[in-house]
Amino acid sequence: MVRKLLHIFHKEIAGVHQAALLLGAFTLGSQVLALVRDRLLAHNFGAGQTLDLYYTAFRIPDLIYAAVASLVSISVLIPFFSSVSEERKEDGQKFLSSIFTVFMLAMVLISGIAFMFMPQIVHTFFADIGRSDELVTLSRILLLQPICLGISNVFGVVTQMGKRFFLYAMSPIVYNLAIIFGIVVLFPMYGIQGVMYGVVLGGILHFSIQIPYILKSGMFPVPVRHIDFEVVRKVVRISIPRTIALSANMFELIILTAMASTLVAGSVAVFNLALNLQSVPFAIVGVSYALAAFPTLSAYFAKGEREQFMSQIATAARHIIFWSIPISALFIVLRAQIVRTVLGSGNFNWEDTRLTAACLALFTLSLVAQSLELLFIRSYYAAGKTAKPLFVNIISSVITISMPYALIVLFTKSEAFKYFMESLFKVEGLRGTEVLMLPLGFTIGTIFNAVAFWILFEKDFGKMKGVFATLLVSIQAAVVGGFVAYVGLNIFAPVFDQNTVTGIFSQGLLAGMLGAGATAFVFKILESTELVEVWGALKQKVTRNRIIVSEPDKIEV
Repeated sequence: MVRKLLHIFHKEIAGVHQAALLLGAFTLGSQVLALVRDRLLAHNFGAGQTLDLYYTAFRIPDLIYAAVASLVSISVLIPFFSSVSEERKEDGQKFLSSIFTVFMLAMVLISGIAFMFMPQIVHTFFADIGRSDELVTLSRILLLQPICLGISNVFGVVTQMGKRFFLYAMSPIVYNLAIIFGIVVLFPMYGIQGVMYGVVLGGILHFSIQIPYILKSGMFPVPVRHIDFEVVRKVVRISIPRTIALSANMFELIILTAMASTLVAGSVAVFNLALNLQSVPFAIVGVSYALAAFPTLSAYFAKGEREQFMSQIATAARHIIFWSIPISALFIVLRAQIVRTVLGSGNFNWEDTRLTAACLALFTLSLVAQSLELLFIRSYYAAGKTAKPLFVNIISSVITISMPYALIVLFTKSEAFKYFMESLFKVEGLRGTEVLMLPLGFTIGTIFNAVAFWILFEKDFGKMKGVFATLLVSIQAAVVGGFVAYVGLNIFAPVFDQNTVTGIFSQGLLAGMLGAGATAFVFKILESTELVEVWGALKQKVTRNRIIVSEPDKIEV
């Protein structure tokens, strides 16, 4: 039994569908644990000031991670490592040691500066959140996280080149288990700081799980005196556009969190809990397909096989749309059941549920756009073109930051607009409904980004065949599936006790199954190509091919 389990961890994967499905399965495991984590947080703290502090404390370390740790991106390091270690193993180890040394020096320096000036940083961005001294302490604790995850990126180069990507894919799982340990065991002893100790423990486990294999491989990176600055400059030069883009995204979240901190207590928590919930389908569908397609896209472009390059992108885009639109429809219809089932216990009350569900619906409207945006960015990276994604991301970040502010002003000054939004999402009479403008602004910025990328991509590379047809079919299936799920909610409402989590879960589950069944039926009668391809991928045996499991773009909160 143990031997079979170890064999699974050493298997190699082939085919974009098989790879994406397998990545999706690992991501699902991590996301399930993330939902357990969020439920425990909501149960203990509710949507109040303490949970606001928890989420806000991640923002500055997140920015540091994006600005520094992303310079040692796996997708950038692997080609260099592969090239230098091809002839001599020692050269690969020297390369990693040079990168590791420069990274550690930069990270320790920047984290040290952030540690000293954290009170000023908190006062500048989060002056309205309250308990600022406690927020400074929590943020300082989390400065260890970018260091841990950056080390994990460097280690991940070795594990993936050794085709042990299962091992790397386990890192987020142990990470979330450590946070759960912090909530359950350390929180009663140390309060909210105990939760942060669990987060740091998760970061340590994130890279530690890879150490045994790296030691065995003889590629363990160590600090060195003589740094190969020429290769470091090459890595940094390639990484900079991606780093700036990630930093812009992290800065978006800092500004949105700062805006939420000016609203009623609990707004930061509601915003982040809804963001985390919508991240589940995004990670399983959008991230999985984008990552699974990346190495194949790079290979096709390097060989000059333009037609295969475009075919691969079109295939990934079709399947992202095929999954994302129906899932979005079901999430919007079942939003209250999802939020109440996942988060609804302890101090997380019905008002918190309604606000979080409304924010979830608004975030979910951007699911397709987020997923396609990630695919287009990866496609540009695979083609060696990094300037255009950077430019588009900066423009969209400006829109994403400015739009919520304009919407909040409109919401507070226009009774008609406020009444329309509150009625549409059934949050009439609740305090803090202004928070809805944050995910709405985020969604508008994300949709602009995806549309801009689509237009520019087809201008630069050509038309994607079959994508628009899939879009039309998926919309039809989503409308029918969402309508059937809505009818199902009304049918099962009197059957189950709506005052219990079990009753709400049962209602949502059965309504969701009806909606999913109706969606599949529509795909079937419309002869969806994607349905046939997915079914074929599920029946095929998973065979050999190397895929790159990318590092996270931010610290998981």
